[in-house]
Amino acid sequence: MTAPLTPPPPPHEPSPQHAWPPPGGYAGVDAVPHVASYGQDGPGMKTELREAAVITVAVALSGALLGVLWQWLAPKVPLVGDVVNGGWVVYLKDTEGEQAVGVDGTFTLLALAFGAVTAAAVFVWRRRGGVPLVVALTVGGLLGSLLAWRLGMWLGPGSDVIAQARSVGKGVTFSAPLKLGAKGALLAWSLAALLVHLGLTALFGPRDPDPYQQGPVPKDSYGAPLT
Repeated sequence: MTAPLTPPPPPHEPSPQHAWPPPGGYAGVDAVPHVASYGQDGPGMKTELREAAVITVAVALSGALLGVLWQWLAPKVPLVGDVVNGGWVVYLKDTEGEQAVGVDGTFTLLALAFGAVTAAAVFVWRRRGGVPLVVALTVGGLLGSLLAWRLGMWLGPGSDVIAQARSVGKGVTFSAPLKLGAKGALLAWSLAALLVHLGLTALFGPRDPDPYQQGPVPKDSYGAPLT
């Protein structure tokens, strides 16, 4: 006998229940966004440059207050005039005094304080960092220090000590002109502003978004995250 001829079975077609991939995805697998959206970082270069210019001018002009405070708070260097061989000579009344060092120290401490205050004010206003702001604080602090130095000297006693000695008389003490011996103090404002602003930005500034946390993490059918 021969077996009846039967046609071969048709090829197995996947049912909708076994389609690849399932229409709604597998259980435990969240949808992953194809493109992560990123916001614009900062207000734009033109706006930052405009704000940096305003900050530079404002910080530099505040150097006038530093000059006034320096002239007011700096210790006075006492001088005395005398007549020798028919001519006037001027010398220090206290040769071992530290008033000259105090003048430089007063300027440095005030400049450090101004640098910290201006940096904090700029951070509160802008709430973010950026190269233009750092450059503005640095340049503005240097210009403000120069303005304070020259203004303090102009407000202080005159530079013609011989004329002052003649006006007050022989052996009478008078104050020496206000001078800044340590020129490195002119950088104190900029350094303080730079360090304080960078520190505030690192501690309280906005954080960049993590690209790995832009969407849900995909999971397999058992609920474990895919790696």
